[in-house]
Amino acid sequence: MNKNLKEMIITALMIAAGIILPIIFHAAGGPTAGRTFLPMHIPVLLCGLICGWQFGLACGVITPLLSALMTGMPMMAMLPGMICELAVYGAVAGILTHFIRAKGIYVSTFISLAGAMISGRLVLGVLNSLIFQAGEYSLQAWVTASFVTALPGIAIQIVFIPAIVIALKKAKPRLV
Repeated sequence: MNKNLKEMIITALMIAAGIILPIIFHAAGGPTAGRTFLPMHIPVLLCGLICGWQFGLACGVITPLLSALMTGMPMMAMLPGMICELAVYGAVAGILTHFIRAKGIYVSTFISLAGAMISGRLVLGVLNSLIFQAGEYSLQAWVTASFVTALPGIAIQIVFIPAIVIALKKAKPRLV
């Protein structure tokens, strides 16, 4: 199977996971589970790390858009910011994975993941303060939303995403 086709299939699976995971988290954890556990972020970051920046970017744009249309999550008021944030996550994860060559796959994956997570949050903060919520958005609101409320989701991403990427690369080297 050609590499591009494999990446398209993985991307489609990550988009589906990005729609299904928030439904599960909201059912189990209530209406604030999305902001706390960040379930849509996980497949987008994985897609960028596994398939590269182009597929990560596409996954980051398509996932929240389809999810909003199919499930109503995220709410339309939050959709433009989430599209931008997730697009940056997917693209930066793929770019950094391509260029970072640290000692060991775990360190390289972790650095790529951390860089993508920081970049996406910075872009969302800048866009919210200048465009999406201009005049209503403060540094305190950004820190609270991006780091304090999201701390459980950040921890989940840091612990599980590198482990998943490494397990996939070891289990099926021809797949990823």
